[in-house]
Amino acid sequence: MTERDTPEEAAAPMALTRRLFVRVTETSTGIRRWAKHRAGSLRAPRIDARRGTVILLLSAAAIWAATPLAVDAALWLWSRPNAARVLILAGVVLTAAIAFTRRLRDKRPAQPHLGALIALAWCAVAAMVAVLTGGAWWIMGAPTARFPSELPPASLDAIATRAFAIVAGLGGAALLVISYRRQRTTEADGARADLAVAREDTRLFTERFTSASEQLGSEHPAVRLAGVHALAHLADDAPEGREELVQMVIDVLCAYLRMPYRTAPEIPPEGADAQQAEEHHLQLLEFKSLREVRHTIIRIIGDRLRQPTRWRGKDYDFTGVVFDGGDLDRAHFTGGRTSFCNAWFAGGYVRFSRAEFTGAEVDFSEAKFLSGEVSFRAARFADGDVEFSGAQFVGGEVDFRGAMFVGGDLGFVSTRFAAGKVDFSLADFTSGRISFSKALFAGGNVSFRGAEFSGGQVDFSSARFAHKIDFSRTRFTGGEADFSGAEFSSEEIDFTRTVFSDGAVSFAIPAGGKRDARGVCPRGLLEAHKAGLTDVVTLPPAWDLSG
Repeated sequence: MTERDTPEEAAAPMALTRRLFVRVTETSTGIRRWAKHRAGSLRAPRIDARRGTVILLLSAAAIWAATPLAVDAALWLWSRPNAARVLILAGVVLTAAIAFTRRLRDKRPAQPHLGALIALAWCAVAAMVAVLTGGAWWIMGAPTARFPSELPPASLDAIATRAFAIVAGLGGAALLVISYRRQRTTEADGARADLAVAREDTRLFTERFTSASEQLGSEHPAVRLAGVHALAHLADDAPEGREELVQMVIDVLCAYLRMPYRTAPEIPPEGADAQQAEEHHLQLLEFKSLREVRHTIIRIIGDRLRQPTRWRGKDYDFTGVVFDGGDLDRAHFTGGRTSFCNAWFAGGYVRFSRAEFTGAEVDFSEAKFLSGEVSFRAARFADGDVEFSGAQFVGGEVDFRGAMFVGGDLGFVSTRFAAGKVDFSLADFTSGRISFSKALFAGGNVSFRGAEFSGGQVDFSSARFAHKIDFSRTRFTGGEADFSGAEFSSEEIDFTRTVFSDGAVSFAIPAGGKRDARGVCPRGLLEAHKAGLTDVVTLPPAWDLSG
């Protein structure tokens, strides 16, 4: 700060910096929200490119049309008397104006003096009048001024009229400066008020978040439930544009689900005494109260994801969570990343039926389906990545009936189907890539009955079919299905009434591919091959008895 700078003037750059930071933050937040709504769309860039091309062409046409006129105007101006002096004067005035404007922009006082602003405006008006007068004098041929010896009354009246006009003009300039000063002050006050409101909203959000988090850690289940609902409403009421606050609440709820959790306590053996029965009763009550809190969190997340709320498109981390029930029916996992990695589905009924996995990354790798029922009935997998690699289906029932797979990747690589029931019947594999490569079908009941493979790529290469699998009435009407290298060691693999009408289904070595499928030829495969198009299915020589 120099000796002539006041504290207000010295603080002006910092205030300006803060305002610019707030404006840039708001702008970047708006751009991120626009980009998130427009993600995946290719029309916006094309529209911008077309608009830019049109503007470029119009600018080129305007330059082409105006060039001769500009040349003629320049030649005419140069032919006027004293043209060089006038151009030099205009250049000096323009340079000084630019330099002065930059200095005002770089060093703008927080509260400029009104008198100085008015004087500056009057100087600008006087300079403008002088330039216009000099320009008119120059255009008229720079005539010599003639001063009369006496002024007639008409000339005096004209001088008085012009004097009043000059005074009125200066007054109008002063009014403009005052109005501009008032507008700037109002805008500054509004910006400070908005910043104060934003700070107050953040403070209230922090206080509510702290209170709800403390409730979630209470020893009493009822207080925990209150904390769960308080957090959910807090995310709904987060300030507009502060999506990271919504994500923070989601992270807290998911972290609660990831905390250690035991399933229902074992029933005491027969002949247990009263103390053991009482202990089991208390453990059961504690378990049910904790389960109610967990199921409430899952239900709240499902309710928000069923509606077009701000909860969509966020990240959900259910890594290692134990699910013994929960309703995610019709939930929309659109964008973001959802992890069920190493999750345990142990009892109860977990519903993903009619859920939408669109453009999201969903990870069920290493998940364990131990008991109970998990339903993906009529779920839709589109334009995203859903990973089941390394999952274990060793109990219970997993239902994919009527599910639709459109685009994206669905991976069951190295998955183990060892018990229970996994049902893909009536599923529609329309496009994208579905991989069962190296999967082990060693138990349980896996059904693709009535499913339709109408596009994309389905990979069963190097899979091991060691138990009953139902492909009956399956329809291969497009795309590619690769069974090369698969091992069929069970006689209960059923391809009865399977339809091969289009695409490519390979049980033999494809071009540059793996080894032939081996083992027992699945039941009904030869009959279905003969009934369909011969160039759709490629069988190993040991199975192909048609010749």
